[in-house]
Amino acid sequence: MLDKLFVNGQIHTMVNPADVYSVLGVKDGIIEYVGNDSDNLCARETIDLNNSIMIPGMADSHLHFYAYCQNTTYVDLAPVRSIEEMIEKMRAKAAETDKGQWIKGVNFDQTKWRENRFPTLEEMDSISTNHPIVIKRTCLHCVVANSKGLEEAGIGRYAESELGGRIELDKDGYPTGILREQTTKLFDDIMPNPIENESIRDEIFKTVMMDMSSKGITCIHTYAAKIWQYNEDIEVYKNFERQGLLPLRVTVCIDDLFEQEKITEEERKDPYRLAQLGAFKVFTDGSLGSGSAALKEPYSNRPETKGLLIASEDELIEKIAGAYVQGYQPAVHAIGDRALDVTIIAIEEAVKRAKEQGETDEDIRNRPPFRIIHAEIADEKAIDRMSRLPLVVDMQPTFICTDLHWLDEIIGPDRVKNAYPMKSMVDKGLILTGGSDCPVETYDPIVGIYAAVTRKDLNGVPKDGFLPEEKLDVFEALSMYTKNVHYATGQENEIGTLEKGKFADLVVLDRDIFNIPEDEIKDVKVEQTYLAGECVYMIK
Repeated sequence: MLDKLFVNGQIHTMVNPADVYSVLGVKDGIIEYVGNDSDNLCARETIDLNNSIMIPGMADSHLHFYAYCQNTTYVDLAPVRSIEEMIEKMRAKAAETDKGQWIKGVNFDQTKWRENRFPTLEEMDSISTNHPIVIKRTCLHCVVANSKGLEEAGIGRYAESELGGRIELDKDGYPTGILREQTTKLFDDIMPNPIENESIRDEIFKTVMMDMSSKGITCIHTYAAKIWQYNEDIEVYKNFERQGLLPLRVTVCIDDLFEQEKITEEERKDPYRLAQLGAFKVFTDGSLGSGSAALKEPYSNRPETKGLLIASEDELIEKIAGAYVQGYQPAVHAIGDRALDVTIIAIEEAVKRAKEQGETDEDIRNRPPFRIIHAEIADEKAIDRMSRLPLVVDMQPTFICTDLHWLDEIIGPDRVKNAYPMKSMVDKGLILTGGSDCPVETYDPIVGIYAAVTRKDLNGVPKDGFLPEEKLDVFEALSMYTKNVHYATGQENEIGTLEKGKFADLVVLDRDIFNIPEDEIKDVKVEQTYLAGECVYMIK
C-alpha cells in the first residue's frame, strides 16, 4: 500500500528532457513508482494533478540563512535608489532609537543609486551624530560607517588595514567611513546580535523556512561566515528536525575546520534525515561590486586597484589543499579571475597530494567534489582546467539581473566576455549548481532559472539577453536547482531526480515551465511542495 499516489500529471523526472510520466507513487518518504499506469496501484491518498507539472524539489546550493534572518531585523536598503533616500530611511530609524544605540542598514547597492557611488562620511554623519551607524553592501564585502561608528570601532587617523582588508583613508589620513573585506569585522565584532535571543531567532527561522517551502525549496546549503558573526550551528537545525519543524533539508557549511560527521549507509538512505554538515568554506577574495574581487589586471573604473586576495597565494593554496588531504570538502569563494586561478592551482595541488598519500582516481571520484563558489569571470583556459578536476561550480544566475548593468564599466569589454559563462561550462562537461548567495539576492529559485535562461533583468532588459550565447535551456537551468545541487554533497544517488528509490521531494508548478515564452518563466508559481512525501506547502 502506497502512502500517496499522484495521477494525471506531467511528471518530469529530470533524468533526461524526454522522461515525462503521468503517475508517481510514494511510500515511507521514498518514490516507489514512476510511470503511466495506475490501475494496479493502491494508496492511502490519491492526488489528482490535473495535468500540472511536477518536478523534483528545488534547492539553493549557496546562501547565508542565518545572515538573511538577522537582516530581517535591520533597515532594508534594497529598494533605495539614491543616497538621499538612504539617509531618509536611516534617519527614520534613528528617530525611534535611543541615543548611543547602533543602527544598521543592509542590502544597499550603490550601483542602483542615482549617484552610483558610496556615501561620503559627511552624508553618513547627516543621518545622526548621536548613534553609531553602519550600512552593509548587499554583497556583504563592504560597509560604510558614520563618525560615531568609526569612533566606537576605534578607527581613527592613519588607521592601518590588516592583510585581506582595507580601511579607506583620505589624502590627510582620515578614514572616509568605507571599509572592505576583513576590516568590516571591526563593526561585526562589537555590534549587538539582534537574534541572539533563541525564541526570537527560532520564530524568524520558522517564518523564513515556511516562505522557502512556498517557493518550492526542499534543500538549502547554508554557509557560516565568522568574519561577519554569521555563526551557523548544526544543532539549531537538528533541534528543529527533532521537533518535526524542519520543512526542508539543511546542509551546514562552516568556515573553520570542524569535527566531521560519520554517516552510516542506513542514515545516508534515510529520507527523514534532514540536517547535516557539509563543506569547509574558504574565502579567496571579495566581490566585484565592492571593488574587492581579485583581478589579474586593474579594474577598468578604478585603475589604481586590482582588488585583493584575502591572504597570500601560498597561504590560500596551503589552506585548501591541506584541508582536502585531511578529509574535508573545500568550498572556495572565488569571484575575480586571479582568485579563480589561485583556486584552480590549489585544487590541482590537493589532488596531487592526495594521490601521493595513496588515494586512487576512483577514491577521489567517490569523495564529495571540490566546490568553487561564484567563478564569475572565467576564460576558456580556466574552464578547460576546471573540467579536468573533481569539482562542481556553485553559480548564482540571479547575479546577472543586477550585474549586467555595470559589469562592462568596472571590468571592461574584454573581460566582460568571460562573465558568467554558464553555457561554455556546461558544454565543457562541468556540473553547475544553482544558488542565490542570499541575502545578496532573492532565494526564489524561479528567478534564478529565469536569469539562467534569459540572461535579462526582471524588466526584460536587454532584449536579447546579456551575452546571449551563454544562455541555458530550461532543462539545463532547472537541473542547476534540482539534481545538480546534490552532486555537491555526493548524494546524487539518493535525491534530485524523480526515480524509484529516491527521496520523494516534489514540487508542483502552476504552469508548464518548459513550454512558455522565456520571459514568462519569472512568473511561474509553486502550487505544492512535498518533503519526503509529506506536504509542507499548498497554495491557498
